[in-house]
Amino acid sequence: MGEIARPVRADAVRNRARVLEVAYDTFAAEGLAVPIDEIARRAGVGAGTVYRHFPTKESLFTAVFADRVRAIGDHAHALLDSGEPGEALFVFLREMGRTGSTDQGLVDALAGYGIDLEAAAPGVEAAFLDVLSELLTAAQRAGTARADIGVPEIKALLLVCKTAQLYGDGVSDRVAGVIEDGLRTS
Repeated sequence: MGEIARPVRADAVRNRARVLEVAYDTFAAEGLAVPIDEIARRAGVGAGTVYRHFPTKESLFTAVFADRVRAIGDHAHALLDSGEPGEALFVFLREMGRTGSTDQGLVDALAGYGIDLEAAAPGVEAAFLDVLSELLTAAQRAGTARADIGVPEIKALLLVCKTAQLYGDGVSDRVAGVIEDGLRTS
């Protein structure tokens, strides 16, 4: 006879979410060498709690990355559902430009650690590209974005937005404005 699946306790769900949030911020800012015990301390849980959810450090890295991409996708869908689908792409690009350096720090750290993101979190990149496609299609249907732009161009422009942060305060906002002007229909 099989075991009866018990529902996950609310505190366990909260603890897992808190660990992922703290791990994301920590790995992005300080690299992947931060010990699990330190992640646990910062999250306000015991190391055993972290290991119950993530048996290896690599499983924590993978979960952090997948969780972050999932959160970005959820946010993009919320923008699309907000009643202004024609503007969702532009809001998304501005926000990604502002927060992108942290995400890029995490991606760089994972790559530097030798983790193949597609192998570790299959389908995450495809899901991200799908979200970009939905945002772009909505803007094009609304007549706010040029029809001759595709997802590869949007992905490349996101990289430009992230790079602009290297040049000081306000530069990424101005670059995002230039990109937005270039993407909009006349």
